Amino acid sequence: MLKNTLLSLLFLVSAIQVNAQGKHAYPEDDPLVKEFLEIGIIDQKVMMPMRDGIRLSTDIYRPKTDKPVPIIFSRTPYNFNNWRDGKVNTRAIKKALEAVKRGYAYVIQNERGRYYSEGEWDILGIPLTDGYDAFTWIKDQEWSNGKIGTLGCSSTAEWQMAVAALDHPSHAAMVPQGFGAGVGTVGDFFEQGNWYKGGAEQLLFFSWLYGVEHDTFKPRIPAGASQEDLLRISRYYDLAPENPKVDMSEALAHLPIKDMLKNMKGKSEVFDQMVIRKPNDPAWFEGGLYHDTMDFGVPSFWFASWYDVSVGPNITLFNHLRENAKDLEIRDNQYLVISPTLHCAYTRATENTVVGERSMGDATLNYNEQIYKWFDLWLKDQPNDFKENTPRVQYFTMGSNTWNFSEVWPPKESKMTTYYLHSKGKANSRFGDGKLSRKKPAKNSPKDSFVYDPMDAVPSYGGNVCCTGNAVKGGAFDQQELETRNDILVYTSEPFEKGVTLSGFVETTLYVSSDAKDTDFTVKLIDVAPDGTAYNLDETIQRARYREGYDKEVFMEEEKVYALEISKLATSNYFKPGHSIRIEISSSNFPRFARNLNTGGDNFDESKSVIANNNVHHNSKHLSKIVLPLIK
Repeated sequence: MLKNTLLSLLFLVSAIQVNAQGKHAYPEDDPLVKEFLEIGIIDQKVMMPMRDGIRLSTDIYRPKTDKPVPIIFSRTPYNFNNWRDGKVNTRAIKKALEAVKRGYAYVIQNERGRYYSEGEWDILGIPLTDGYDAFTWIKDQEWSNGKIGTLGCSSTAEWQMAVAALDHPSHAAMVPQGFGAGVGTVGDFFEQGNWYKGGAEQLLFFSWLYGVEHDTFKPRIPAGASQEDLLRISRYYDLAPENPKVDMSEALAHLPIKDMLKNMKGKSEVFDQMVIRKPNDPAWFEGGLYHDTMDFGVPSFWFASWYDVSVGPNITLFNHLRENAKDLEIRDNQYLVISPTLHCAYTRATENTVVGERSMGDATLNYNEQIYKWFDLWLKDQPNDFKENTPRVQYFTMGSNTWNFSEVWPPKESKMTTYYLHSKGKANSRFGDGKLSRKKPAKNSPKDSFVYDPMDAVPSYGGNVCCTGNAVKGGAFDQQELETRNDILVYTSEPFEKGVTLSGFVETTLYVSSDAKDTDFTVKLIDVAPDGTAYNLDETIQRARYREGYDKEVFMEEEKVYALEISKLATSNYFKPGHSIRIEISSSNFPRFARNLNTGGDNFDESKSVIANNNVHHNSKHLSKIVLPLIK
């Protein structure tokens, strides 16, 4: 019936004419379209064939010239087809207009199974060969000079790394932004496409999948539909039904978490497969994401940000490639920018950039100019001054609100400095006696204890997060009120007499015990001002059952003390004179991370929880500590 409905739609709109100057359905009286058509040609809904016969919907914007041109290629699961009330998709055509003005063709394509592309979609980008096949098709077009640069942020970046490992001869350069580090071991991190952190689910995907997955019974384009047919359909129908609005602050609290999408009445086929997949499941390696057993063959200009969801793994991937790519030229052509912004918000930086509640001052950077110089270098056979004038690592230091530069990350000037946890057994809340000190604790220093009740979890407030709807606001927020809770242990250094910069990876070792078989431990890094304002910098979590590795689950025994090596934090922050460094330790950061129900069960299929009495030990035998990369 749905097929017949679409065929009827084709018949009803058959009188709509496709423009003869290229094939598109844009209204030519739109100012942006008029400006573009003066210099370029639009070719929409080109169905690019893959090796298995599946066709991917592709829009091509190219200059009016008989000379072959380089290509900027973006492949995405997101919608660039939207037609609402006769309005143009201004975001897509603005990007295309800039590219064409600079002498490039701009090609944007939907992943298989998304919108007008055929096939079935998978969050992990199956199959990997789609990217390779797209490069080959583009290379063979008469308007192509055979050199392709890839560009995109978030899920539009995720696929680039694994395709770069295939080393297609036309894939000349790439600019991944707000990317994930792939799957498997990346330096000290163990990644599952950002699904987990420290063995705890990141609930951002639960919200994200609700927003991007389409209804099971959505209309589907008839097989073999022509480009003209697709253009006519797209003029009236963008294949992007809007799901009903959901209060994610309530929806993400549903238990068991395996039924969360069902409870939202969302499409759950992909989710149902993912939510039961544990961190070490071999299925993670079957998708289209990068993992460290792959080589890497493409010069890359990376963009990360301090308040993104996986900044530590992102930077580590950059380091991994500089150290391990087999081709020395590839090693030497990796560059990195780290901004202070939220996920994919680089170009939203202004002369007074505010991230959460904290002003970063002027965080602007000439992002577009640098990106196009990078592409010019690799795609136009025109050497320029990019490498001479672009630092290897450009990173923003919060607090001083300055852009800084380094040849390596962490900067060579950073010295790892150890601070130990101290208290008299009452570090609970900011009113407690928890301290950070360079001195080691005494032999009989008492432990700190708190009660973790999953039904009264510590709420997420700000942080390094994206895509959770109204459930979590990302960025830096004053944590003082949250720190009044007794289930948060607070440890604070003495104020610095002189300012000190922290730039690099932060290492944390905790000695813990619990009366539960399994529980989580969270760490949050804070900049505390003399007036008490406490801005969060980075945060992480570790599920205790994975303390010996993600290839096995080892449960806790009551009263036994275990060492937890917490996944590294990463930031660059200037602590002004009078400021202090603080860490918060608890067992939840919800709904940033799924709650551990403390039972020792699978967690994803459980609704009932166990209250855990958790302890952090800090004495001469159990040196709980945080190691900070400080520049004095």
